[in-house]
Amino acid sequence: MKSFDYTVIDEAAKSIVETAERGGSLVSGPVLMPTKIKKYTVNRSFFVNKDARDQYEMRTHKRLIDIKEPTSQTIEALQNLALPAGVDVEIKMM
Repeated sequence: MKSFDYTVIDEAAKSIVETAERGGSLVSGPVLMPTKIKKYTVNRSFFVNKDARDQYEMRTHKRLIDIKEPTSQTIEALQNLALPAGVDVEIKMM
């Protein structure tokens, strides 16, 4: 799971864990992955004030949830789960 806001991603992780446990699956997580920070520096003016700059950063928070032995009911419930806006969920089946 990826998001720019850590409160939203924690709420989504909590709802996914609760749904998976209700379905009878073993859940490990959510595991906090390293936060990616992208920093941008922008000049305030074009020509005269070279030393005047603004700095911005974008933080991408990640969580990992491992669902062991998922049942068909669990998979169906997770596909129909309504998550908050701004959360990107990627599902990998192994």
